[in-house]
Amino acid sequence: MWNLLRRHVAEDPLAHRSWPEVGQQMPLLQGLSADEWQRLEARMRHFLAHKTFHGAHGFALSSTRRLQIAAQACLPILNLDDNAYADWHEVVLYPRAFVSRDPWRDEVGLVHEGEWALAGQARHDGPILLAWPDARRSPEIDGWNVVIHECAHKLDMLNGSANGFPPLHAGMQVADWTRAFEVGFADLNRRLDRGETVAIDPYAAENPAEFFAVLSEYFFELPHVLHDAYPAIYEQLRQFYRQDPGARLAPVEHPPWSEDELASPP
Repeated sequence: MWNLLRRHVAEDPLAHRSWPEVGQQMPLLQGLSADEWQRLEARMRHFLAHKTFHGAHGFALSSTRRLQIAAQACLPILNLDDNAYADWHEVVLYPRAFVSRDPWRDEVGLVHEGEWALAGQARHDGPILLAWPDARRSPEIDGWNVVIHECAHKLDMLNGSANGFPPLHAGMQVADWTRAFEVGFADLNRRLDRGETVAIDPYAAENPAEFFAVLSEYFFELPHVLHDAYPAIYEQLRQFYRQDPGARLAPVEHPPWSEDELASPP
């Protein structure tokens, strides 16, 4: 009987020989305290136990790759509840950028179809799709993280479609969130319309949903850049994610963006 019971004990996914070295090599995770590291590992165990990974086009899914994705995905929910990601169950990894053929509606209501090569996508019907080359380099401190970007979309979708207004925690004020994000979004678009260089990736100006997702990337990777550009938004994200990356990461010099450097839709 004891042998039978042992066979049903789930193996600890973090017992793989590559962990914790995989995490320790991620600049994104530098500065986490011992307690925060333990919480990250707890979130990762739950994530890996409740999410199914698939490799598209025969792409091999090693334990190391799963750990790299899980560590990045769980950083935003480090101080939230595991249920923050409960409404989706699948991660699909592509060996390279993939093509999306989803229809889209223009400003006058006409529906169009087009093709885009994407690094990531958070689908309303469930999974997160990621191109592995982009997910692999996402832990660098450069303000671009496709895993965090798509997970931010999933958090945004918790109260319906992604619109840049996720469910706020008790004690957060809707008026404060709305004011900070509306002012920031308008400012970024105004600067780009004038041809000015900006501190934030211009893709954030696409719509409020992308603004929230891109600024979430900056919050975790270049918190000092975000704080200097939009301190009110930084404060709202600090309350929303219940952590303060600016207190654990050293400031990083980052060149400004111009409108002609608009990134491909993540």
